[in-house]
Order: sequence, then structure tokens, then C-alpha cells
Amino acid sequence: MKPSARLLYLGCAMIGATMAPALPATAQEQKPNIVFILLDNTGWGDLGVYGGMTPTPRIDKLASEGIRFNSYYVEAQCTPTRSAIMTGRQSVRSGTYTVPLPGTGPYGLSPWEHTLPELLSEAGYATALYGKWHLGEVPGRLPSDMGFDEWWGIKNSWDEAGYTSYPLFKESGVEVPMIWQGRKGEASTPVMPLDLNVRPIVDEKYIIPKTVDFIQREAAAKKPFFVYVGYSEMHPPAIPNPNFAGKSVERGGAYSDLVGEMDVRVGQILDAIKQAGIDNDTMVILSSDNATAPSLVAGAGGGSDGPFRGGFFTPPFEGSMRTLAMVRWPGHVPTGIVTQEILSAHDWLPTLAGVAGRTDLVPKDRPIDGIDASAFLLGKSATTGRDSYMQFGPDGELMSVRWKVYKTILRYSEGVDKPIVKPQFPMQFDLTSDPHENWNLFNTKLTEGWSFAPVARLIIAYEESLKKYPNIRPGEDFKGYK
Repeated sequence: MKPSARLLYLGCAMIGATMAPALPATAQEQKPNIVFILLDNTGWGDLGVYGGMTPTPRIDKLASEGIRFNSYYVEAQCTPTRSAIMTGRQSVRSGTYTVPLPGTGPYGLSPWEHTLPELLSEAGYATALYGKWHLGEVPGRLPSDMGFDEWWGIKNSWDEAGYTSYPLFKESGVEVPMIWQGRKGEASTPVMPLDLNVRPIVDEKYIIPKTVDFIQREAAAKKPFFVYVGYSEMHPPAIPNPNFAGKSVERGGAYSDLVGEMDVRVGQILDAIKQAGIDNDTMVILSSDNATAPSLVAGAGGGSDGPFRGGFFTPPFEGSMRTLAMVRWPGHVPTGIVTQEILSAHDWLPTLAGVAGRTDLVPKDRPIDGIDASAFLLGKSATTGRDSYMQFGPDGELMSVRWKVYKTILRYSEGVDKPIVKPQFPMQFDLTSDPHENWNLFNTKLTEGWSFAPVARLIIAYEESLKKYPNIRPGEDFKGYK
């Protein structure tokens, strides 16, 4: 076994793992194409490879051909997580820490933010987004204004598909939700209504075919590309595609139908990559923006966040913020790895800059909370470099800090209709033996006080950074730090 492979073996929890052979430096330094598939509100326990009961053979195979993360963290809601992916920054720094409601004013990423597609464009990549954006709905804050060469999809979120089904909607003054398209340097234009007719077929008829077409075009052009796929499920309204409806009754009904289609759609993207002859030149990332919320998809009858406490609306318990992630790049990313190494949504920007060999393009004039984990992905390091994670809530305030195996909770919520609670003393859990967060160590042992010191250091460091780099206010037309 090569030294780097031995280190990775020691640093990971392995299940039937095999290591990819070490490659010459020139091969490892090539710029891969990057296909980033972001599922929506899909829980840890929804996929077969993470213990789900609905078969997901294509996704399971994808996981076996690369690295599967068991400690991958996101933020509290759709907009914050997508902001973290795009900027490498805590969403509270960008003023994008909560999902906006209609009529509450401008929102989304300030044009000043430097995004992942902007960075990759500077590195010579063609870039595209198909599906959900949710990081700004006005000119200047749309995908084609924020680094994507082209896009087709929705400005906000899939729940808008149900807006026009209400009799009083016309009296609200809210614009009819639309699906949009645009190109860099041009004004984006509406394509079709976003309604309950298009909702169940939007992945099959539009998002996946457009992704496949882009892959084929750029493969033929022999130019590295980055395509960000904002897949629609499992975001409410979760409505099975007619071609899959009723096909999974013995496995759990409508929700299983949705999972089954998801597996097929991921497989179609993988097939397109292979058919274009670029399998060994392409990194595929599959993750989710949030945990699932069974209460929101009650009509579909499913949703699982696996062994963790809580779900979408119960930050910062693990079920709210820990979800699936896997990475494959044949011949470069080691195969068969199942790891407990921590990775977060914020790490993608610096990590993919590292994979592309352009860490020099990561902004240096602002706090970047992400960590470059490219060495880990490429089998050159035993760790991702991340041993902590700070979780902020939908009010922009700190809720918890994970340091190594310990999770310290400063505030928490038990549901969307429940308040955020500040306990009289921090709660702490050992995630190795108590992933469901049942046993508060400060209540059952009270010998863990020493472990609050590294947590306090992280909090102090964040607060110190705010003195030089104050957080951007939601909707602010920020121009930069002086």
C-alpha cells in the first residue's frame, strides 16, 4: 500500500474499501470536470447506501466508487446551505441565514460575494446551473450574474409551484411563479409557469435533459466544465412522477416512488458522463442541502434522517444538520471509502479550487470559513483538516459547536412551531456513543467542563473576526470592506 493510501486507511472507517493506485503528479493535477448534484431536503436515511429501505442501486454504486461521508454538515435551511456552497462562508456573514418570505424585501447574495462558479470561470471552466437557485430573485443576484454562463430553473423554491392553486392568490399581489432561463451578460427571461402541472415532471423533462446536453456539449468542446444540478426532490410539494407513481407500494408508497426516480435520474447523469467518454476526467459530487422533514412530505408518507435526533425544523440537533455526501473521480479519488471525517457545505469552494489547482483564486479579502479538503479527496491526507463545525440558526445567532466528537448546544428548537430555547447551561453530547443526542453530559456526568475550552476559543475567534469583517445585512447592497 502506498504511504498516502495507508494514511487514508488509518484516518477512515473502512467497509470493504480498496484504494485507487497512486497516479503521476501530472495526472493528479489535471482539472477535472465537476458535476455537483444537490438534492433538496433529502434525509440521511432516504438512500439505500445510508440504510434506507428503498433500493437505490445507481447511487449506492456511485458511493462505492469513491468516498462516502458520514459526518457531512449543512446549514439550517435551503438558502443558507446553498449560500455556503457558493461562497465558502457561513451564511450569517453573507446575510443569507434564512429562507426569505414573499414581501419581506430583497434577499440573496450580494453581487460583491465571490462565488464558486465565478472562481471556476476564472480557472477556465464553462459553468451552468439547472434547477433551483434560491440565492436572489432580482437582476444582479441571479445565477447568470453570479458566475454561471447559463442557467435554467427557478429563482426561489419549489413550494411556489402550489401558489396559483389557491383562490386568493391573485389578490396577494405576488407575481405568478415562473421558471426562468438566462445567459451571462444577458437579461434572464421567464420560460413557463411553475405550477402543479410541471412540478412532478420537472426533473425528467427539463433539469436532467438539460444537464445531459450541457455535459455532451462541453465534452465535445474539450473544455473543463462545472455543472450544478439543483434537483427538485424532496422539496414540497413532493409529487411522484406519473411514470414512477405506484411502483414502490411494497416498499413504502409515494415517498419511495420519489426516491426510486431520484436514483434513476442520478444514473442518467452518470451514463451521460460515461457515454461522453469523460468518466475518468469527471468528479461527481452528490449531496443534499438539508435534512428531510417528514411533516412537510406527510402526503408522500416518508422521509428519514437515519439514526439522528430531529429533522429539518429542529436545529441544531444532528438530524437537522447532518446529511449525505459522496464524491467520485475514477483513478483519483480512492474507492470504497466510508469516513467519519468531518466535511461541511462551506468546504466545497476552497476544496474544488484545490482540485482545480487554483487555490490562488480563493478570496483573501474576507473570512472564508471553508477548509480545503482536496488532499483528503485525492488520497494524499488522512484527514479533511476540519475538526470543528459551528452551526448558526435561522435568526443568524450561534446555536451549537461541534469539536471533534463532542457537540455543545447553546440553543435549540424542537420544531417549527416551537421557540428557540436557551438552556440555563450548555448541553453536550458525545456523538461517537450517542448520535441521537439523548445523554447530556453536563447533566449526567458533569466532568466534561474541560472540553468547553476549545469551543470557547472557536466562538471568540468568530467574534474577533466580526470586528474587522462585520456580517452583511440581509438584502444589503454591500460594496466591500474598507
